[in-house]
Order: sequence, then C-alpha cells, then structure tokens
Amino acid sequence: MRFLVLSSSRGTTFQAVIDRVQDGTLTMECLGLISDTSDRGCVEKAKKAGLPVTIIERTKGESRDAYDQRLLQAIETMGADPADTVIAALGWMFIFTPAFIAHWKNRIINVHPALLPKHGGKGMYGAKVHEAVLAAGDSESGISIHLMDEHVDTGPILLQKKCPVEADDTIDTLKERIQSLEKEWYPKVLQMIESGEMKLDLR
Repeated sequence: MRFLVLSSSRGTTFQAVIDRVQDGTLTMECLGLISDTSDRGCVEKAKKAGLPVTIIERTKGESRDAYDQRLLQAIETMGADPADTVIAALGWMFIFTPAFIAHWKNRIINVHPALLPKHGGKGMYGAKVHEAVLAAGDSESGISIHLMDEHVDTGPILLQKKCPVEADDTIDTLKERIQSLEKEWYPKVLQMIESGEMKLDLR
C-alpha cells in the first residue's frame, strides 16, 4: 500500500508521519501532499522533506462537486489508485462529496480529536472539540482514527486511544495531550495497514 496526504493545516501530525517514514518505522510509501493553498504549514513541511506537492485552490463560487472532481483528477495525476493507495486526511478542512467518498470508499483515513461518537459531527473540529469536552465535564478524551464515509465522523473506527482530562486543563493543554496521541498513533495505524495487521477490505 501507498498513501497520499490531504491537508489544509499546519501539519503537526503530518510531520510525525514524515519523521516515521524517514526513520524507517513507517515503511508505506508516501506519494506526496495535496493542499488547498500554498501558504499552509503542511506545504512547507512536505517541501522540506522532498515530497511532491500539489495545490488545488477552491475558486470563488465553485461548488463542492466541481472542486472534488478537480481533486480526484489531481489525486489520480499523483499516481494514487484506490486499489493500492489510502488517502491520509490530516487536517483537511473540506467535507467530501458522496461521489468522492464512493470513489475512495474505505480508503480515506481521518483522525478526530475526541472519542467518537462523542463530540463529533459537522462543525466539530480543532479547538471546538476540546472546548466541548471541557464543557461536558468529561473525565477522559482521546483520538479516534476512522474511515471516512458520506457523513461527518460516522465512518468505521479503526482505533481509539484515551487520555485523562485533568481538572485544571485548558483547551491548549488538552489539545497538546491529544496531539501527542495523534502523532504517535496515526503513523502506527498506517504501518498496521502496510503490514496487513489492520484490514481495510470492507467494500
């Protein structure tokens, strides 16, 4: 298997994935990065690592369907095929259309910064998730690495890891603890797929 990263973020977890590729812990080949603008932190990290980068900007007034069609074409141009490639969604801030999901069914891997199904769904991302966890008074949080389906945060869960929520936690301190889990386990999940320990043949 190979993987292609889609990211529109600073690339914190993406950097951890790059590091594991470079030290040989992750043996799955990375085809490169697709981002939505050239000024993202993930773009800088990909270029520094010598990975191919493609920028697909969403134009003003462009429909989601039209954008996803251009995205699919770019993914194919970069050599990705659902038969032997997974899409690593690492901070991708657009919701995929059903047509996109159908083409890459059970091949898009996302990480959500909470223990799904709690604190998931449309509009729940980044600091908003940690804020919700703290507001709910939860004693624990964590990450959910899951396959993406046509809805938001409802796809099959591949792995969950927990961490405590401390009494004096802020959004930033909880975020740091969650990101540590993401950086440790996202590359591990990719390697489990590569080794055959984790199966994605759910079509």
